[in-house]
Amino acid sequence: MTSLSDSEDSTASNTVAIKRLARAMMLATGEFALILACCNSVTSQEQVVNLLKESSSADIQEIFLPTGAETLYTTITSLLGDAQPEVLIVRGLESVEGINQLLISTNMTRNEFRKQLNFPLVLWVNDDILCKLVWLAPDFKDWAASTIRFDAPNNLLIDQTALSA
Repeated sequence: MTSLSDSEDSTASNTVAIKRLARAMMLATGEFALILACCNSVTSQEQVVNLLKESSSADIQEIFLPTGAETLYTTITSLLGDAQPEVLIVRGLESVEGINQLLISTNMTRNEFRKQLNFPLVLWVNDDILCKLVWLAPDFKDWAASTIRFDAPNNLLIDQTALSA
């Protein structure tokens, strides 16, 4: 059973994490930066992304990886076309059928990200994908600062007034 104080701690923790994520995106505007956001709940990921889009003046574009994606870089560039958003959020890694191969190829083509993408790339991962990223794409993962973690209680409640403070 989750106590009220655990729920309050989780809400405060998520509010801090959202502020960290928003700040990381803002600081990297105009250049490539890998930002890892970890949350095991897809619903909570969606809530956080929606809050970021509502509260940010940046052009935040979001893409979902198709289950059959074979490479991260070429999937991103083909889905973006000529668009160069200020921030790109990528979700759906947990649904990719060949995730191991996708991560291995990401590690091998990591330099293309820095050469071609002039915006922060926020990759949403869960604990399982994060572990695979460490083992299968360690050089790529090393480009990210510390992973921004979000707790995933049944109802993700975030104090929106705290976000604007």
